[in-house]
This record gives sequence, structure tokens and C-alpha cells, in this order.
Amino acid sequence: MKITVKDIATTAMVAAMYFIVTYLTQSFAYMDIQFRIAEIFLLLVFYNRKYIGGVTLGCFLANLMSPLGLPDVVFGTLATLLSAILIGYSKNILVAIIWPVLINSIVVGLELYFIEGLPFWITALQVGLGEAAVMIVGVILFMMLRNNAGFMRAIDANQNIAIPIEVKEEEDEETD
Repeated sequence: MKITVKDIATTAMVAAMYFIVTYLTQSFAYMDIQFRIAEIFLLLVFYNRKYIGGVTLGCFLANLMSPLGLPDVVFGTLATLLSAILIGYSKNILVAIIWPVLINSIVVGLELYFIEGLPFWITALQVGLGEAAVMIVGVILFMMLRNNAGFMRAIDANQNIAIPIEVKEEEDEETD
């Protein structure tokens, strides 16, 4: 696989967006009750696996600010990487969102259990509910955007699209 300058720039842009969104929302992006809005970027991976690197790098950079310290940098980032890989191979977006909910609730729940002494099951449930809320909002957003050929072209969607972008564009041109 050939890596282009555009691929590197795209990875850097997604990483920067993930980091900035987490930085701006850090008051509720960490700990047991968290809504890490930047996790919405994971859904880009559903449409193109090339976003795995950007989302993972963004998570790594965001976790450098985590109150949980180095364990979150390592394990939180690995949780995002694993979630992204599983999303990238999912064929249904509703199934795809289960991965980050499940993985983050367990990994972050364990981090909070071992580092902060919080009760595991309650903490895992809280983390999972926060992740689920973000993923549901993300699915709604992406479901609205998936019919926009310009957006799908901009994200270079090449998987899990019902109508190829080129065909949809031709149909749009014929109706104009």
C-alpha cells in the first residue's frame, strides 16, 4: 500500500480534530462519567479504514492530558485502536458502534478501578453509557450525511456505502 502526502495530511487533520474537540470538552471527556465527543470520529473508519491512524493518534494526544496519566495514554489509546479496527471491518453501522462502547467500558472501567479505586461494574456502566450516547449521536449525524455525495467524496468513502458515489452523482446530474 502506497502512502501519499494526502494520506499523511488526512491523518494529521483527523488527529488534530480529535485532540482539539477533546481539549475543548475536557471537563466531561475523562473519568467515570464521560462524553468524549471526539469519539464520533471513529465512525469515519466505518467508511474508510485509512482513518484508523488519525483517530488513534488523536486519542493518544488527547490522553496525554488525561488525569489517569500514562495508563490512559497506553491502554486508552489501545482501546481506541482496537475499536477502530473492529469498526473498520464491520458491515453494519449499528453493530460497529457496539465495539467502542464495549471496549471502552471495560478498559476505562478497569483503569478507573485500579487507579482511582472506583467500583468496576458501576464505573464500566457509566463509561459505556457515555460512549453509547456519543456513538448514537454520531450514527444519527453520519446517517444524515451518508446521502450527501460531496461529504462521502470528501471523506473518501470506499466501504459500506449502499450506492457508489459515482453512480449517485450521475443520477443527481440526470435529474438536474
